[in-house]
Amino acid sequence: MTTGVRFPSCVQCGTHSNPCRCKVVGPTLGFVAFVVAAVIEWPIGAVVYIFKHTKGRRIMGHPATVVYPKVSRSIPI
Repeated sequence: MTTGVRFPSCVQCGTHSNPCRCKVVGPTLGFVAFVVAAVIEWPIGAVVYIFKHTKGRRIMGHPATVVYPKVSRSIPI
């Protein structure tokens, strides 16, 4: 019996950006970039939210609305 570390991956099927119509690398790297950006931006957004609600929401939403889609779209496989 072997135990191994499994690497979590994200799969997006039904895309037309490559012949296989499935993406694995782009969504997975997009998720990693999302997590890194969220760890940095969510605490900052929470502090800004105390004073400026709209600006704080926009900062906290940045990883989901900008970072993940940009990275996921830039890698076609």
